[in-house]
Amino acid sequence: MRPQHGLMAPMTQTNNPILDELAKLMTDAAGAAQGMRREVETFMKTQGERVLREMDVVTREEFEATKAMAIKARDENEALRARIEALEAELSVARSSA
Repeated sequence: MRPQHGLMAPMTQTNNPILDELAKLMTDAAGAAQGMRREVETFMKTQGERVLREMDVVTREEFEATKAMAIKARDENEALRARIEALEAELSVARSSA
């Protein structure tokens, strides 16, 4: 008998203990595989963090803080340079007037 409207015929249940045991083994194997995957992910993350610590790599927060300090220092240097140039120009005018 063919299924109607593209639907599959319902699977019949059996009382076959071999199939039941096989289904149980497959379920257990899937659960074990998930557990192993989590353990591998945790191990890889831990090892990656350890390698980065040993390499003395800065964190994103440390990098951003240092970057902000460098930008502020550069801006202050530019302001001081402009102020020195203005004072030197005044001094030059004062010397030529004297």
